[in-house]
Amino acid sequence: MQDSFWLQRWHANQIGFHARQVNDLLQRHWATVAGASEAPVLVPLCGKSLDIAWLAARGHRVVGVELAEVAVVAFFAEQRIQPVISEEGAFKVYRHGRVELFCGDFFALEAKHLQDCALFYDRAALIALPAEMRERYVHHLQQILLPESHGLLVTLDYDQRLMDGPPFSVSDAEVRSWAGSIWESELLESQDALEDRFRARGLARMDERAYHLRLL
Repeated sequence: MQDSFWLQRWHANQIGFHARQVNDLLQRHWATVAGASEAPVLVPLCGKSLDIAWLAARGHRVVGVELAEVAVVAFFAEQRIQPVISEEGAFKVYRHGRVELFCGDFFALEAKHLQDCALFYDRAALIALPAEMRERYVHHLQQILLPESHGLLVTLDYDQRLMDGPPFSVSDAEVRSWAGSIWESELLESQDALEDRFRARGLARMDERAYHLRLL
């Protein structure tokens, strides 16, 4: 996907992918992933997600990364908080309290930006990427996260022949293919996520799955 695609979607307010409530799988399974830890959390391609505020309210420093500045600005405006803004290399960084949102290209993010991040949460990043970019995304996570980092991954799985993404289908087999010497994965829950807007596009099945991932 070209950056221009997502920037155009945000500027045109075509953001059907933005959830208007905190993700239910996050609420049910975050404790399994994070335990009692209040370690910082990386949230790639975070948009203006309400999940950011939910994680911060639980004591985590949240490091979000988002390409579209309009989304970053909207997050703080909707939370009614005024961020401090700075320029840091390839990023413009918006900060307030426990929230740090890096505006720029996720692939320009380096380990130094994350400091002691030992947790990550992905509800909308992996499924926003076509197959040829997902491998690069997973490899980049490996490069910037601390060893033994834990994460919650939320995916969608459907018949990609019937509907092109985004959101893209990510199969259970694809997630498990990362397992080995680098990643460990555990399926926590699978639930029906088929909505009328996807039925209208020809789908008869859509599963939303939550995984506990651990970087070895």
